[in-house]
Amino acid sequence: MIKAVLSVLLVLMALSSTFAAKPYIPKGGKRVPQTLSRGWGDQLIWAQTYEEGLYWSRSRNKPLLVLFHLEECPHSQALKKIFSDDYEIQKTLDEDFIVLNLVYETTDKHLSPDGQYVPRVLFVDPSMTVRADITGRYGNRMYAYEPGDIKLLMSNLQKAKKLLKSEL
Repeated sequence: MIKAVLSVLLVLMALSSTFAAKPYIPKGGKRVPQTLSRGWGDQLIWAQTYEEGLYWSRSRNKPLLVLFHLEECPHSQALKKIFSDDYEIQKTLDEDFIVLNLVYETTDKHLSPDGQYVPRVLFVDPSMTVRADITGRYGNRMYAYEPGDIKLLMSNLQKAKKLLKSEL
C-alpha cells in the first residue's frame, strides 16, 4: 500500500514539473539577474531610482510601472511569487515598460494618492503624469493587487500601453 502511494506521488511530481510555467527569457538571451529586481523579475532591467525611471520613461517613450513593496510583508511576498512567475507579465514589462520597485516611499506625493501601503502598483506615463485612473479592484486600497488579481494587473498593463498610444 505504501509503495503504491509513493509511486503515485512520484508520478504526480513528475507531471507537475512537466507542466510548470515556462520562465520568461528575453529575445537577446538570458540576462544576469540584477539585485535591483529583488526577485520580482530577474530578467527585467530595473531602474535604480524614481528619477532614473522617469528619465528612461520619457526618453524611451514607455510607461513607468512603479511597484512599492516590503521584503518582510507576506502580501508582497505572495504577489512577488505570482508576478515573477507569470510569463506574459514579464514579457510585457520587458518589451513595453520601464520598471522600478521600491521598498521605501518617494517624496512625490502623487505616488500615494490614497495612502502608503504595500504592495502598491502605479503607472506613470512619459509625460510624467501618474495615471490615477488605472486602479486595482479594491476601494480602500485602489492600487493594491493580490495574487488572485494577476489577470487584472495584466489588463491594466495593456490599458497603460493603449493610453500611451492614444493620448501621447
